[in-house]
Amino acid sequence: MAKNLMRAVQYSKYGGGVADMKHVEVPIPSPKKDEVLIQVEAASINPIDWKIQNGIARPFLPRKFPHIPGTDVAGEIVQVGAGVNNFKAGDKVVAVLGNGGALAEFAVAHKDSTVLRPPEVSAADAAALPIAGLAAHQSLTKLAGLKLDGSGPPVNVLITAASGGVGTYAVQLVKLANAHVTATCGARNIELVRSLGADEVLDYKTPEGKALKSPSGRKYDIIIHCTANIPWSTFEANLTPKGKVVDTTPGFGTLMSVAVKKVTFAKKQLLPLFTAVKQENLNYLVKLMQAGKLKSVIDSTHPLTKAEEAWAKSIEGHATGKILVEP
Repeated sequence: MAKNLMRAVQYSKYGGGVADMKHVEVPIPSPKKDEVLIQVEAASINPIDWKIQNGIARPFLPRKFPHIPGTDVAGEIVQVGAGVNNFKAGDKVVAVLGNGGALAEFAVAHKDSTVLRPPEVSAADAAALPIAGLAAHQSLTKLAGLKLDGSGPPVNVLITAASGGVGTYAVQLVKLANAHVTATCGARNIELVRSLGADEVLDYKTPEGKALKSPSGRKYDIIIHCTANIPWSTFEANLTPKGKVVDTTPGFGTLMSVAVKKVTFAKKQLLPLFTAVKQENLNYLVKLMQAGKLKSVIDSTHPLTKAEEAWAKSIEGHATGKILVEP
């Protein structure tokens, strides 16, 4: 392989799925102003990555084809662009890529979506964190209003699909608040979710799990909804009078329901989450990892040469935690 080329995986159109994932050699990108070039040590796949391939953000994303997908990376900075004073070559970092590019040996990130990775945090654990961790953090703090230092009043929280990427972080983070956690997941992951800090765990396939009924009879002040196809009536029956549901994967139906509830001045709220890439939030999460208060749950790790297998596994939708790709 030529010195200025790198291995990468890309797709060439909307809707091509795994069959359109091609292994290529392309030029190593150069960092522009306010950007850093990262040698990728690990990347993770999020559902939004293949949803973009399916056209959820059409025609805005991808910005052009062919496209190297993926947003979450951890690695080492090898070059900095003009205007970058807070990073240098040799720094270990974790970053969110604004224009994709994670499934490659090198990737370019903006300095404001990059944070230092301390030696206590592995590349794998860090690469799993950004989008899923930020979604969990912002659901709990920005939308649900919880204080993760434990200084708030006691609350009852339900987390659906608690063994998924967002759910595994949400369970751990909500335990930092003054909260009692009920969680739903598949039967095979009940002990895992309990080990992350959940006080009660429901098998989502049982009648109680489908009804979201707390085994101790609690009503929920907050529901962090990390899956799909649960009707509002099921949430409403389990909420306290001013309870909130945060939908981490909002679709058109969620947005319509939000509009209706605003018009009717409903006290029970449905809040859609649109995850924002905030450097201070990501740095907070990395510091929690460094202190041993937050960990990544890794479903599986795949070499870049078999990235399409990781892509297919994510599309299947039953991953426990995060799916990683390593060059």
